[in-house]
Amino acid sequence: MSEQTLAGIGILAGLTAADREMLEKRCRWRRFSAGEQIIDRTAESHDVYFVVRGVVRVVNYAASGREVSFADIAAGEYFGELAALDGQRRSAAVVASAPTLTAALPSPAFIELLAQQPHVALALMRRLARVIRQSTGRIMTLSTQGTHQRVYAELLRAAGATQDDTRATIRPLPTHAEIAARISTTRETVARALADLARKKVVRREGRALHIVDVARLRELLDAGEEY
Repeated sequence: MSEQTLAGIGILAGLTAADREMLEKRCRWRRFSAGEQIIDRTAESHDVYFVVRGVVRVVNYAASGREVSFADIAAGEYFGELAALDGQRRSAAVVASAPTLTAALPSPAFIELLAQQPHVALALMRRLARVIRQSTGRIMTLSTQGTHQRVYAELLRAAGATQDDTRATIRPLPTHAEIAARISTTRETVARALADLARKKVVRREGRALHIVDVARLRELLDAGEEY
């Protein structure tokens, strides 16, 4: 079976096999190595990219050169829809985090797809609504929480911990630099926060995994704004 298929792309799940195959023929297929840039934030291209294999990271850079990470996009998802919709420049750069295969669909073909397939357009609108909600939450976090609190919040998010959980695990644990890029701080701050949690027996590190052994205590520290 050819790897050049869009069968695993979630937003396209409702297409017939014939419609999907027609769309596949309109895409430009390309492989990227880990660390290779897929699009630059200053690029004026307007293609929508479907991630067929691998995973990519959406990033931007502060004036100091520090990387700020926005999201990881896994196989089955897509990116680049904003430029395709409004015809403006890219809002961020995208880099392959692992060996990745993408299918780039030109903007006119994407707009045509939305017009002809209402269920695809609805799925796109729901995704954009989710992104707006997440962005609002991120702004509130950066505006109201200290650096250690942001680390705590990111650990709970990465672990998928709910109010009912007593324990949770992050596997594999992102590097300190990756966590720092997600919450707009430094890797040294992340290291200090994790070391402090370990001393308090809130977390325990085992290889590439981080076990949150006391979710309730971590939430208390987050709510209390404890930094030390």
